[in-house]
Amino acid sequence: MAYSKRMKTVVAAVDPGRSYALQEAVELLKSVPGPKFDESVDLAVNLGVDPKHADQMVRGGIVLPHGTGKTVRVLVFAKGEKEKEARDAGADHVGGDELAKKIQEEGWLDFDRVIATPDMMGVVGRLGRVLGPRGLMPNPKLGTVTMDVVRAVTEQKGGKVEYRVEKAGVVHVSIGKKSFSVEQLVENASALIDALIRAKPAASKGTYLKKITISTTMGPGLRVDPASVEVAKAA
Repeated sequence: MAYSKRMKTVVAAVDPGRSYALQEAVELLKSVPGPKFDESVDLAVNLGVDPKHADQMVRGGIVLPHGTGKTVRVLVFAKGEKEKEARDAGADHVGGDELAKKIQEEGWLDFDRVIATPDMMGVVGRLGRVLGPRGLMPNPKLGTVTMDVVRAVTEQKGGKVEYRVEKAGVVHVSIGKKSFSVEQLVENASALIDALIRAKPAASKGTYLKKITISTTMGPGLRVDPASVEVAKAA
């Protein structure tokens, strides 16, 4: 396989058999040449859980200290005073039946997150087949079914990410952009790892953080030594 000049530089800089400390991995990712666009930085964490068992499911949300660097379009299902609160908080779209109809009949999906007040879940429930497979269905456990629409909109706009372990026991989350500083990316990654540790199911036995990989959209994946992250957190 013929590598481009950029990729040759990237491959030469990375030791595939090595596990890096978190800060070292971030510094290396930022140092290697990238494409012309601002790449996303992603964290993949292999957890010692079996998601087939309900008591080993790991799911939640966290507002990253420095956001994700992405513009998040928020749709809120609300009415009355809550509709006004959502608009004032910066929601991109607010409404009720008319928005549900637009999604159902026109296939409209010009949004990234959906929030709903509890009294609107009857309307939102009809959209399960559309929103569910895309991970957009509001969920009280994730803070997206709530009467506190101001807080929910502010969190989503401010860089809240949701995580959910996949069938293979892996959690994938975008933690920022390559243009972020090393400190910002390290703090975002540490916050996510901390959230995953706090979400550890009681039924999970043995090693919980089995493997951590950090990567950019078009760059290499670097293995991060879980022990180094835990030592840094405990210090």
